[in-house]
Amino acid sequence: MDPIVLDALLSLISEGKTPTVATTKSRLKSPVPMPTIIAGIAAYKQDPEGVAKLDKPSFGTTAKVDLVHQSQLDRIEAKLDKLLALLEKDA
Repeated sequence: MDPIVLDALLSLISEGKTPTVATTKSRLKSPVPMPTIIAGIAAYKQDPEGVAKLDKPSFGTTAKVDLVHQSQLDRIEAKLDKLLALLEKDA
């Protein structure tokens, strides 16, 4: 489950409120695609106690995801640099 959606769901659950798409969306700290929100709500409806027991993601997990994304961006940038060099060579 998306950590941002999980955080919103846990916030609502801790207040004793039943999560809905609207209430979950209002608690999001950053934009999340609607299908991701709906998937979180569906997971909650299937196993409310299971979602309530999930831990909030730690900072380390987010940092690792950011490092993976940065690594992917670095590889893409290197490929683009090679393509530009080839195009400039041919021109």
